[in-house]
Amino acid sequence: MKLEVYNIKGEATGRSVELPDEVFGIEPHEHSVWLDVKRYLNAQRQGTHKSKERSEMSGSTRKLHRQKGTGGSRKGDINNPLYRGGGRVFGPRPRNYDIQVNAKEKRLARRSALSAKALAGNIVVIEDFSFDQPKTKAFQAILQALKVADKKPLTVLGDYDKTLYLSCRNIEKADIAPAQDLNTYRIMRAGALVVSESAIAKIKEVCE
Repeated sequence: MKLEVYNIKGEATGRSVELPDEVFGIEPHEHSVWLDVKRYLNAQRQGTHKSKERSEMSGSTRKLHRQKGTGGSRKGDINNPLYRGGGRVFGPRPRNYDIQVNAKEKRLARRSALSAKALAGNIVVIEDFSFDQPKTKAFQAILQALKVADKKPLTVLGDYDKTLYLSCRNIEKADIAPAQDLNTYRIMRAGALVVSESAIAKIKEVCE
């Protein structure tokens, strides 16, 4: 697949780049994408939720009244889950939500996500650029010139650039990442990908 290369003003440079078909031109495998997104979101969960059960409540363990002869129901101690302030039955306990996904499955998921964006025409290739110092307005102007500012754009760089990261950080719904940090969730979450020329070869390395 060939795409035109644009400059930071949103103008065509007259050059084009070939996106590798083995990364951007496969038939998307939806189940792999679902699995990898699920794995990523599960990994973000702390799993520290906890509620106190009957044995962990503070309070007397004295039996409230005798078992028989009162005309009322049988009652144990004040920590009974049926009482207000009592322990909880089968409450949440700390657990690990991580699931395992094979490396081949992860690579297939990334390729599928990139291919889906390419099929939808949501990939823009831009020539490499950088700033001398963080400039949020200038970065916003680039996204507007490329007509992706309202599409939750993800800018993919060849290497980590702190200046560009700081420039993008305060732009609502915009994201930026070096090619080696790409994952299926970030690709699928983005409405459009702005890929720098130097990032294309790095993406191929990450996804193969």
